[in-house]
Amino acid sequence: MSDKKLCAAFAIAGAFAAACSLAETAKAAKAEQEKCFGVSLKGKNDCAAGPGTSCAGSSKTDYQGSAWKYVPKGTCTSIVTPKGKGSLDPIAN
Repeated sequence: MSDKKLCAAFAIAGAFAAACSLAETAKAAKAEQEKCFGVSLKGKNDCAAGPGTSCAGSSKTDYQGSAWKYVPKGTCTSIVTPKGKGSLDPIAN
C-alpha cells in the first residue's frame, strides 16, 4: 500500500472514530436530562408544542404547557415560572 493510500485510510478511520465518539457523548448527555413542560420561552422549546405547531422552536407563548424543554434530570418540578412550576407531564393551559 502506498503512503498516500495509507494516510487516506488513517484519516478515514480517525474521522469514523471521532463521529462514533460524538454520538455516544450526545446519547449520554440526553440520558442525564428530562423533558420539562411549561418552562420554555416562546419559540425556545425543544419539541412537542401542541396542535398547530411543528416541533422545536414552535411554541406560541412563554411557558406554554404543551411545550417541553430538556433540563437536567431531577430539576424540572423545582423550576418556578410566572405560571407555576415545571411538570414532567403536559400542563393544560
